[in-house]
Amino acid sequence: MPRNTLKLATALALLAAPALSACGGNSAAADEKVVTVYSADGLKGEHGDGWYDRIFKDFEKQTGIKVEYVEGGSGEMVQRAAREKGNPQADVIVTLPPFIQQADGKGLLQKYAPKGSDQVSGADKAADATWTSVVNNYFGFIYNKKELKQAPATWEELLEGKYKNKLQYSTPGVAGDGTAVLIKAMHDFGGEKPAMDYLRKLQSNNVGPSASTGKLAPKVDKGELLVANGDVQMNFAQSKTMPNLGIWFPAKDGGKPTTFALPYAAGLVTDAPHTENGKKLLDFMLSKDAQKQVSEIGGGFSARQDVKATDANATALAKIIDGVEVFEPDWDDIDKNLTSYVDAWKSATDS
Repeated sequence: MPRNTLKLATALALLAAPALSACGGNSAAADEKVVTVYSADGLKGEHGDGWYDRIFKDFEKQTGIKVEYVEGGSGEMVQRAAREKGNPQADVIVTLPPFIQQADGKGLLQKYAPKGSDQVSGADKAADATWTSVVNNYFGFIYNKKELKQAPATWEELLEGKYKNKLQYSTPGVAGDGTAVLIKAMHDFGGEKPAMDYLRKLQSNNVGPSASTGKLAPKVDKGELLVANGDVQMNFAQSKTMPNLGIWFPAKDGGKPTTFALPYAAGLVTDAPHTENGKKLLDFMLSKDAQKQVSEIGGGFSARQDVKATDANATALAKIIDGVEVFEPDWDDIDKNLTSYVDAWKSATDS
């Protein structure tokens, strides 16, 4: 779920990289009051009003440890960490499935069970404690409420002529939400081949690949697009300043609307330059105070089962997914076969 343009914080973090590289994993680096986070987008606000903005500020105030933040696509962040494996620059990675499993498979994550992770559902954390969800979330689509009187109901409706050059989804294999399009389509259509057959037809209406899911929402809000993919947490947060955004979930013709959990999962980087600081940040992310702010500030769902949000956002979020069938993807299969699924998509769409 990437952004093409790295923000100032990202640029500063990149500038800091040579200094971290010089330190490597020695004691001088370990003593630094800094922690570097590589993360998928969606949790940092466009106007400094996101969940990350709040908890990073509170964390820095309480610990004196400065958070250096680098943002990109889920796959992009894992690829970057993999390139740096011999000399790690990040301390914490936050990314979406199946990329968190991919990071684990590449040996990029060390075992650490943050305080409070015992309250996280078993499906939302690794059995061997290499990663834990910090914000729960669901995959979804968005539409322009001003231009469309009601949301499309089915995948098949998106093949209609009125959506030509008015529909776009982010790139599978690069963006977490783009990969989610494949996962949901394969589930809804009953397998890889029928899903690819559908996406081949849809391509005639598709504007083209997008490296950034987050950048699609402003286009939908302005009416440049009628429909795009996204996720509930990010789009709900964006809708506060983008009034034309509506969230919906496609169904196969004759079926029920579906979605699946797409949590932000965090792990401690193997041989991280500031391992102890990374542990402190993960503990802080899963603390009850931080988790209570997930819906109130971030528009997401708490990862802790013992935190029951009752704020207005939590009520609205529950209403959004009411009546939507939630399925659980086979993440092991997706992790194992992701490359072949993405290759099949590229072949089907000539991307």
